[in-house]
Amino acid sequence: MCGFTLRGKTCPKKGAHYCEPRADRFVFFCAELLVHTKGPHRRRPFLLKFWQEHEIGRPLFGEVVWSAEWERYVRRYRIAHIVVARKNGKSEIAAAIQLYMLIGDDEEFAEVYSAAKDKGQAGKVFEPAIRMVQLSPVLRARLKHLKDAQRLVDEKSHSHYEVITSDAKSELGHNPHAFNLDEVLSQLDGSLWEAMTTAAGAREQELMFTTTTETNDSASFGAVMIDDAEKVQEDPARAPHVFTFVRKLPATPEALERLQRIFAGHPDLPVSTDPWDEANWKWPNPALDDFKSREAMRRQALEARGSKMKENGFRQFQMNSRVQQATRYISMDLWDACVGEVAPTPDWLLPHIEGRRCWGGLDLSSKLDLTSFCLVFDNGWARWRHWLPESMAPILAEHTGGKFDEWVADGWVTLTEGDTIDYDTIYDAIAEDNDRFRISDITYDKWCGEPVRQAIEKRTNLTMHESNTTYERMTDPMKELARLLKAKDGTLLHGGDPVARWMADSLEAKTPTDDPDRYRPVKPDRDKSGKRIDGMVTLLYGIDGRRRQPAASVYETRGLTVL
Repeated sequence: MCGFTLRGKTCPKKGAHYCEPRADRFVFFCAELLVHTKGPHRRRPFLLKFWQEHEIGRPLFGEVVWSAEWERYVRRYRIAHIVVARKNGKSEIAAAIQLYMLIGDDEEFAEVYSAAKDKGQAGKVFEPAIRMVQLSPVLRARLKHLKDAQRLVDEKSHSHYEVITSDAKSELGHNPHAFNLDEVLSQLDGSLWEAMTTAAGAREQELMFTTTTETNDSASFGAVMIDDAEKVQEDPARAPHVFTFVRKLPATPEALERLQRIFAGHPDLPVSTDPWDEANWKWPNPALDDFKSREAMRRQALEARGSKMKENGFRQFQMNSRVQQATRYISMDLWDACVGEVAPTPDWLLPHIEGRRCWGGLDLSSKLDLTSFCLVFDNGWARWRHWLPESMAPILAEHTGGKFDEWVADGWVTLTEGDTIDYDTIYDAIAEDNDRFRISDITYDKWCGEPVRQAIEKRTNLTMHESNTTYERMTDPMKELARLLKAKDGTLLHGGDPVARWMADSLEAKTPTDDPDRYRPVKPDRDKSGKRIDGMVTLLYGIDGRRRQPAASVYETRGLTVL
């Protein structure tokens, strides 16, 4: 039994659970020891708003799991991401969390840190904490403020809270109990986050968390972190130890639909993607009409509508929305709903597809990277083959947290010897599939080149259709893919191919500014992000091939009628 007791209330639960007395402790700490430092509630008790208490504070500090290592219940969440628009109290909630971790968590020799791009930015979190201490008789008597060192010291528990900067090389000796990285959009890279999170592990229940507004640089460390947080919010099983509170105005109708599925019934959900519709303002601004002024937002919206530059700023900082042309395309809950039957190995699906008609898609990358071949069958199943030079495997294993090695071991990826892929290996596999299945044709990327087309045609006598990833060629198959995923009627089944899922999760789409109904996939920066989408391109080629098929003759189904 948990048994945690606070003010006469004992938690009777077992196993992973929400421990109400632990959550109460954080809520009481804020209400009884802290005060608001500015705004309309300044100098009043820091009573958490409903969303602060029930959507951040209580789950963050109340969810616990049993630790066999420490032989006690510990907090479930070790990493947290709070992503909201500006002026929604990020700094004060971060200060409250840091002060609680300093003296309210029963941790001896606790090391608590706040960091940002520079000490000035980090001080924006530290200053509210200092002011909270100054205005609290209890905390003022217990904590000592070393102003020159930007440090709070608790001599009773030998703990301290201080500000550090993004110079990660000088931060490798820390043993953090809590660490807050503020405004990740301003971080040049993830070195400081990595230095601090990898330093954790000697504490029973450390907490590393970020507080930020959305970034506009899709290739930045901040963008990757926010994107990952959104994915965990969509599917918590992806990282059970990560807490997320991400409130962004969705950029596309698909993202809006995904949000409405995940948070069905939430009173603050946006009704559209329109940043000028006030009905959409509450979601990215949970403090609106409380300590964030609606009138101020109206004035900013009025100014922003007359200037593209100001409009981009309004979208980013007030709607917490990334201003970009490329957006995530596939909702993973829809993808997972189309699994059909989970296949532990690629050959598991053969009884469903052996001898059936299908259409192929081939995206032959450079000989130095991943190559994919996909077959889309007339009964809805899709089957992939993936190849990679063995010298590249460690790189993709690192980018996937070691999962890539598992995929290789289970047969989802074929490694070829050396530093390059032997194209003959791919040609042989396609010829083997042509003998096993009734391949109607293969759609291939024109960048594969004429020699590739000739080699495959010579071995298989298959018809090869040249294609590319332009708006003209990709809009129809991408719309069809979206339709198939939403239909969930068996017209697309993937068997849970883990490599294809990884690629589906990485697929982003771009639309031209003058025609939002056209799409094309955006190839990621392979070296920087480690993402790959080759399998999704081949799926789109296969779908395109299946859509090109002529309508079946009535005589193929009922035969001739004899008069």
